[in-house]
Amino acid sequence: MDFLLNPNVAYLLLLGGVLTAMLALATPGTGLFEIVAFFCVALAGYAIYNLSFNWWALILIVLSVVPFIYSIQKPKRELYLGISIAVMVVGSAFLFPGDGWAPAVNPFVALIASALFAWFLWIAVGKSIQAAYTRPFNDLDALIGQVGEAKTKVLEEGSVQVAGELWTARSEKIIKAGSLVRVIRREGFVLIVEKQN
Repeated sequence: MDFLLNPNVAYLLLLGGVLTAMLALATPGTGLFEIVAFFCVALAGYAIYNLSFNWWALILIVLSVVPFIYSIQKPKRELYLGISIAVMVVGSAFLFPGDGWAPAVNPFVALIASALFAWFLWIAVGKSIQAAYTRPFNDLDALIGQVGEAKTKVLEEGSVQVAGELWTARSEKIIKAGSLVRVIRREGFVLIVEKQN
């Protein structure tokens, strides 16, 4: 376990733990990110416990979660995601003190790992947020108000073509095949239509 006491290894474990924890927050329910985050943070915690560290940098790492959570709650909050990433990168790079203000982590390791961390988190979380707030492609409520064509006679039952697809439909009045219809509501996968005037 002595290799965990190397500041570079501890830094990478901490960065990996925070990355997977943030991904777990952005895409809950898989369990995989949570497990990986737990083990990475536990191993990094062992190193932090046994090495000297800067309290201010540890506080920065914890505080980086606040703008991150704010950024994943609604779309169009990329600024807060960027702030979270920047605060996390600075806090983790300076967590272990070196000589003077220089961090104990190798600057080359910190630069490459931080750049990869920032790039991956920006892309992954950005896409997760975008997917969470994108209107479903098969949104049946979007059919309401659309105009289509009756393919058969429609009353108690019939077929209409709306939005390029054939749907089962009902109407309160007889609608002849070939007539234009407008969707007024839906009941499950059955469209309730009326004749378009």
